Amino acid sequence: MCGIAGWINWERDLGAERSSMIAMADKMVCRGPDAEGWWAHGHAAFSHRRLIVVDPEGGQQPMVRERSGQHYVLVYNGEIYNTVELRQQLTALGHEFRGHADTEVVLEAYLEWGPAAVERFNGIFAIGLLDEGRRTLWLARDRMGVKPLFWAVRGRDLIFASDLRAMLAHELIEPEVGPDGLSEIFGLGPARTPGHGIFQGIEELKPGHWLEYSTRGLSDHVYWALQSHAHEDDLPTTIHHLRNLLEDTVVRQLVADVPVVTLLSGGLDSSIVTAMAAKAFDRANRGPLDTYSIDFVDMGRYFQSNGFQTNLDAPWVEVVSEYLGTRHHRVVLDTPELVDDLLPALHARNYPGMADVDSSLLTFCREIKRNATVALSGEAADEIFGGYPWFHMEGALRATTFPWARTLDRRLAVWSEELLGLTHLADYVHDRYQQALAEVPRLAGEPRDQARLREIAYLSITRFMPTLLDRKDRMSMEVGLEVRVPYCDHRIVEYAWNIPWPWKCLGGQSKGILRQAVADLLPPAVVSRQKSPYPSTVNPSYREAMRAWLRQTLAESDSPLKPWVDHEFLKRLIDGQNEVADIPWFGQLMGTPQLFAFLIQLDHWLRTYHVRIRG
Repeated sequence: MCGIAGWINWERDLGAERSSMIAMADKMVCRGPDAEGWWAHGHAAFSHRRLIVVDPEGGQQPMVRERSGQHYVLVYNGEIYNTVELRQQLTALGHEFRGHADTEVVLEAYLEWGPAAVERFNGIFAIGLLDEGRRTLWLARDRMGVKPLFWAVRGRDLIFASDLRAMLAHELIEPEVGPDGLSEIFGLGPARTPGHGIFQGIEELKPGHWLEYSTRGLSDHVYWALQSHAHEDDLPTTIHHLRNLLEDTVVRQLVADVPVVTLLSGGLDSSIVTAMAAKAFDRANRGPLDTYSIDFVDMGRYFQSNGFQTNLDAPWVEVVSEYLGTRHHRVVLDTPELVDDLLPALHARNYPGMADVDSSLLTFCREIKRNATVALSGEAADEIFGGYPWFHMEGALRATTFPWARTLDRRLAVWSEELLGLTHLADYVHDRYQQALAEVPRLAGEPRDQARLREIAYLSITRFMPTLLDRKDRMSMEVGLEVRVPYCDHRIVEYAWNIPWPWKCLGGQSKGILRQAVADLLPPAVVSRQKSPYPSTVNPSYREAMRAWLRQTLAESDSPLKPWVDHEFLKRLIDGQNEVADIPWFGQLMGTPQLFAFLIQLDHWLRTYHVRIRG
C-alpha cells in the first residue's frame, strides 16, 4: 500500500513544482515508509510514498512509460489480486514486463484498454494516471472504496491525494468547513456521505467511480454498482459457489513478498478467513500462520453481557487458534494506551472518529507491524450477509433514519443553538437518509419485508461499512501495515447481494448461509457463535479518563469546541446525569465515554487543523 498525490493544470508549467509535491508526500510517510518518488513535467506533477509488499525493484513509482514521444505516468495505491491473469492476457497481446509488481500491470492495462481497464481489476486501489498525449488525468477507485482518494478543483488546478493531510499541505487548499461539512461531523459523524471530503471543496472519489480531467473539463463515470435481480441458483449450488468464492479470494489475498498474518477475534468472520489462510499456508509449506487478537486489561472483571456482546472473545480465540494450529499473539491494552493514542487516532482518520475503537486499533496495528507488513481481516461480512442486530430488530426496521444512529435527538441535545441554527442538522440527516434510499436498486415484485431488508443492506454496505473501512485503512496505514479485507471482493458482494433473505438466515441464524458454507472448517460452536462486535473497553477507568479530559477541555477559555456545544447539558452528562446507556449514540459501541472522547477529538481537530468555519 502507498500514498499518492498529484497536481494538474493544463494551462501552467508545473515542471518545477517539486517542493509542493514533496510537502504533500511528507504528510503520507506513514502510508509509505519504505520509498519515495516524484515526477514533474509539463502540466503535471506527481509524488508517491511506498510501502513495499511485492517486487521492491520493479514496483517503483511514479511509474513512467513513453509511447510515441508521449508520457504515461502512474501513481497507484493498492493491490490487484488478479495480477497473474492480467499479466498473461497482456503478454499475449504483446506487452512486455520488467518485473512482477501489480503497478506495472495497472499501467500496461491502461495502455491496452484505456479507462475500461478498471473493470478488469479485482482488488483494492486508488489510481492517478497521466495520459500526456490525450492531455487527460485519470483517477479511479476500487468498487467498495477500501482505498481512499480525495480531490479538489481550484480554478484550473486539480489536486488529488490519498490523505486529507496531504491535500491540506497544498498551497491552494485551505482548511475551510461549511455548513455541510459541519453537518457531516456533528450529525452523521463518524460516518460520512459517500464522496464528501468534510473540508469545503474537497471531494472523495466515490467507490466504483473513475474521473477524467482534461482540457475539456471534468467527467465522472460509474463503472460498478450493486444490481438487483432474481437469484437463479438453487440452495446447494449457492452454498457451493459461495464457498469457492471465499476460498479463491483468501488465497489470492495471501500473495506477498513480506510476512502475512490474520486478525483473529474468535468470531465467525475472522475465523473463516483464518481457517482458509491456515489451509493455504499448509499446502504451500509456509509454516504456521501467525494470528493476532486484541483484548483489554480487566475485561473479564468488568464485562457484562448485553444484546450486542453476549460473551468475551478471548476464550474463543484460543479455541480457534488451537484447532487450526496457528501461532497466536494476544495484544492486551490498558486505559493509558487508549488515552495516549486518542489524538494520534484523530490524525490518522483526519477528523473525529470512533474514540477507543479507533485508538485501540491503532495501538493493535502498531504491535502487529513489529512482525508483519500484511494482515487479512474479517471486515464487511456483517454488512454483506446481514449480521448486524439492526437487520433483526423491529425498532431498527421501522426507523426512519440510519439504523445505527437512531438517537439523533440525543445528539441534537449536545449541540448549541448556534450550531443547530447554522446547520439544520435534523433536516440534513433526514435528507441524506432519503438520498441513500433513493439509490437502492429495487427488485420488482419483492415482498415488502424483504424490500425493507434490501434497503437496510444497502444502507449498511454504502453508509456504515465505509466508516469501518476508513477506520481499518487509516489506523493500519498510519503505522505502515497493509490490511486486506477478503469479504470486500466484489464477486462476493455481487453474489451475496441477491441471495434471498431467508437463505441468508438459513437455520434461523443470522449469516446462516455463510455458516453452512464453512461448517467443515471450524468447530461447531464457533460456526454457530452469535455475532460479537470489535471489542471496546468496558473499564470504568476509561470513562473517568475521558470525563476528566473533557471537563478540562471545556474549562479552557480558548477551546474552539465551546461555541458548538450545550454547556449545561454536557455538565450534567459529565457529572453523571442524563445518562442514556441502552442505545449507543452511534453504532453498537459508542456510548457516553466514547461521546466524551469524540468531543475531545473534535476540540483538538478544530485547533490543530486550524479549521475555519464558513457560514
